[in-house]
Amino acid sequence: MTDAGHLAQFNIARIKYPLDDPRMREFVDNVARVNGLADQIEGFVWRLKDDSGNAMDMGVHGDKRVLPNLTVWENVAALERFVWKTLHYRFYQKREEWFEHIEVTNAMWWIEAGTRPTLDDGIARLDHLTQNGPTDYAFGWQQIAGAQHWKTARCPAPSEHAA
Repeated sequence: MTDAGHLAQFNIARIKYPLDDPRMREFVDNVARVNGLADQIEGFVWRLKDDSGNAMDMGVHGDKRVLPNLTVWENVAALERFVWKTLHYRFYQKREEWFEHIEVTNAMWWIEAGTRPTLDDGIARLDHLTQNGPTDYAFGWQQIAGAQHWKTARCPAPSEHAA
């Protein structure tokens, strides 16, 4: 996948419990903290948010249990640094406590600098990746030349646990 402009990233997570459930407290209590970190990291451009400062009240395909996250980054290195080398990674490692397993949760695509994708854009890209596999229209970490941190830092998918 070719690097052109900025990198848009969309991911989803389906919560196991209502956001006000005590089992979700650690996650909910740290959303603003992790988002604030993203907002300040070098290479961060933009993220989708509503008046609450996050996107947790926006559902995907009409399902309010599916939380969207849509961000734009100057480059792959900035996104990798945020995802795998900051406090964000600590919460990523605990995702199975809060979220149900979804086979494809993340889609990325290149956009022209200054473009602000919509929630519908993110949903369309993720749906395309799920149905068609990686293309220039939507791809994952595996298709990004030079992306390295995800290979060693990511948590194994449930199917990778059995060997």
